[in-house]
Amino acid sequence: MADIKFGTDGWRGIIAWDFTFENVYRLAQAMADYINRNAPVLDNGKMPKIFVGYDRRFMSDIFAADIAAIFRSNKIDVVLADKPVSTPVAAVLTLSKCWLAIMVTASHNPAHFNGIKIKIAGRAAPARITKDIEALVGQNSVLKLYGQKAEQKDLTDIYFKYLASRVNVKKLKNFKGKVAVDYMYGAAAGYLEEMLSAKQVIALHDEHNPSFGNAQPEPVEKHLADLKKIVVEKKAALGVAFDGDGDRVALVDEKGNYITPCFIAAVLCEYLIKYKKLKGNIVQTVSMGYLLKRIARAHEMRFEEVSVGFKNVAERMNLEDVAFGVEETGGFAWKGGLPDRDGLAVALAFLVVMADTGKKASELCADIVSKYGASVYQRRDFKLTKALDKVSFTEKLRKKMPKKIGTHKVTELNTLDGLKVILDNDEWLLIRPSGTEPLLRIYAESATKKDTQALLDLGAKLAGVSDK
Repeated sequence: MADIKFGTDGWRGIIAWDFTFENVYRLAQAMADYINRNAPVLDNGKMPKIFVGYDRRFMSDIFAADIAAIFRSNKIDVVLADKPVSTPVAAVLTLSKCWLAIMVTASHNPAHFNGIKIKIAGRAAPARITKDIEALVGQNSVLKLYGQKAEQKDLTDIYFKYLASRVNVKKLKNFKGKVAVDYMYGAAAGYLEEMLSAKQVIALHDEHNPSFGNAQPEPVEKHLADLKKIVVEKKAALGVAFDGDGDRVALVDEKGNYITPCFIAAVLCEYLIKYKKLKGNIVQTVSMGYLLKRIARAHEMRFEEVSVGFKNVAERMNLEDVAFGVEETGGFAWKGGLPDRDGLAVALAFLVVMADTGKKASELCADIVSKYGASVYQRRDFKLTKALDKVSFTEKLRKKMPKKIGTHKVTELNTLDGLKVILDNDEWLLIRPSGTEPLLRIYAESATKKDTQALLDLGAKLAGVSDK
C-alpha cells in the first residue's frame, strides 16, 4: 500500500502501481472522514454538497464513481460529473454550489499516471487540509456499500456563466481573428468554442484519447510543434494549448513563436494595472522571472516570491491584498477572478488585451521588452533514479555556489524551494527537485539565449546531472 502524500497540487501515482483501487479507496475514506468532521452545517441543518469530477484519463470515470459511492456510503451529499470536466470547473463549483470538489486527474503527467486534486473556496486545498486528510488515511476501514450510486449532473454551465461574468465579453466579441487551439486530448476539449464563435477556432487533438496520442499533455514549448505549424499555416492570430485537465495554458504568437509564462504574466499584469487600475501586491512562485519584479518596482507595488505550486500563490491571495499571482507552469490569477489556475480564463484575457489594444501578440511582447528589458526564460528537466532530500540537496548546492558567475556578482541565494541564485543584473538560476514527478528541474532567465543556456549548463554541472 502506497504512502499517500499530496505534492504541490494533489496526490499522483502510476496506474496499477501505486494509483490502485485499494489506495484510492483508502484516500476516499480519509476524505469522507475529513468531510464528516469538518464540513459546515447549512441553515437547513444539512451538509453541503461535495462534487466529484474526472478528466479523460484511463478509468478516471470509474475511480470517480467509486469515490462518490464511498462518500454516499458515509452519508455525504455528493454529485458526480456526468462527463469529463476541466479542473477549473471543479474549482468554480466550490465558490457557491459545493463545499469541496474532488478531481480525479494527473493534470499534465504522462498517460500512465493518475491522481486526485482537492479544491475548496475556488482554489487548491491548502496544506493544512491535505495534511489532515493524509493523517486520516488508514484510520477507518473503507465503507463502500452496495448500490450507493451518486447522482450525476452536467454542471459546466455554471463554469461558463462564471467566466462570462469575469471576462469582458463585449471586447472579446471585437476580436475577429482566428485562434488555433491544441486541446492535447484533454478534458477542456471544446471549451474555447463555448466562448468564441466556432468559426474562429481551429481545434487540434480534441478527441478522447486516454493515451494522449503517446505524448505528454503538458503545454510547454517542446510539445507545441503541431500548434506552431498550424498557427502559421492558417494565419491564426494566436495559438493556445491546454494541459490534460485544462488548468494550465501555453500561448503562441501569430508568427509561431512560443510566448513564455514570463511574457504572458507581464502582458496581462501591465494591462490590468494600466487600464483597469489594478492595485495590490504581486506574488509569483520562485520559479518565475524578473519581468514582474520590474513591473512591481515601476508601479511601486509590493513583490513577493513563494514556493512552487499554485496553491501557495492562492494562499497569499486568500490572506493578503494580492493584485496578480503567477506560477511558471501556466498558472495565472488576478484580483476579481478565480484564485486558481484556469487556462481558458487566461487565454480569453489575452485575447481581450489584443482586441482592446488592437495589437498583435508579438507586438504586446515587444512593448514589454522596450519597457522592462529582454527576457529569455527556459527550463530543463532531468529524470531522477531516486528521490532527493530537498533540504540536504539544496544545502550541498549552496556550499558549491561561486560568488560570481561570469562578470556578475551573486547577490542572493534563495533557498525557499531548491536553490535560486540571483545575480546583480536580476538574471537568475534555479535548481529544484519537482514536487510531483521524479525530476530535477533547472530554470534560468537572462537577456539572451546564449546566457540563459550557459546558466542552465552551470546548473546541470553543479547538480551533477546530464541529458545523456
